[in-house]
Amino acid sequence: MQKKLIDFNLSQRAKKMPDFQAGDVVKVYRKIKEGEKERIQIFEGLIIGIKGRQSSSPMITVRKVSEGIGVELVLPIYSKGIEKIELVKRAGVRRAKLYYLRGLTAKKSRMKYKDISAFVVAEEKPEISEEVAEDKVEKPEEKTESKKEKK
Repeated sequence: MQKKLIDFNLSQRAKKMPDFQAGDVVKVYRKIKEGEKERIQIFEGLIIGIKGRQSSSPMITVRKVSEGIGVELVLPIYSKGIEKIELVKRAGVRRAKLYYLRGLTAKKSRMKYKDISAFVVAEEKPEISEEVAEDKVEKPEEKTESKKEKK
């Protein structure tokens, strides 16, 4: 029964989002209505917690410090009010919830960040053209021949 419930919840998700975890720095592109006009506002901050990861509407808590004041947003990931969520940095953390950061200053809460190029989808990486691949194959052969000629 649990497996069926998880499968149903996964089928209800509207958009494809990157895999988030606590400690990630993300940019949240939110739709803001001002009268008749609609614009997109960017909120960049650190994910300090994720609730309901397997449900059809998981929530993330994003925190940033703006002019010395901590600002937090609790956002449903699959909301229609969110245009997209972009991963900026990924930190190596040991906890699932980083609520202890609320009591720290911005300087004390610095984290060690990982290189996110390892997390880029394989489709986005440029493919090697056939000519370049052939050149790479031929060059080692030429070097081995020159070594044989020297002997």
